Amino acid sequence: METYSFLREFADSWALVALTMIFVGVVIWAFRPGSKPMHDAAAASIFRHDTKPAGDADRAPASSQPARNQKEA
Repeated sequence: METYSFLREFADSWALVALTMIFVGVVIWAFRPGSKPMHDAAAASIFRHDTKPAGDADRAPASSQPARNQKEA
């Protein structure tokens, strides 16, 4: 049996089974009952350090910011 035929047969049978089992395992691991607090913490992590919404008064005007990438005369 030549190499290509062997690898093709392997990919068509056992590799497909192995990858399907890995996929099923990852899905089961992601949706396991104990993972809800971890997923909730990850979902809320972008808001962790927010105390209030950013308003217009919190931003500096564009003219008061130093110019970038300009050569000084």
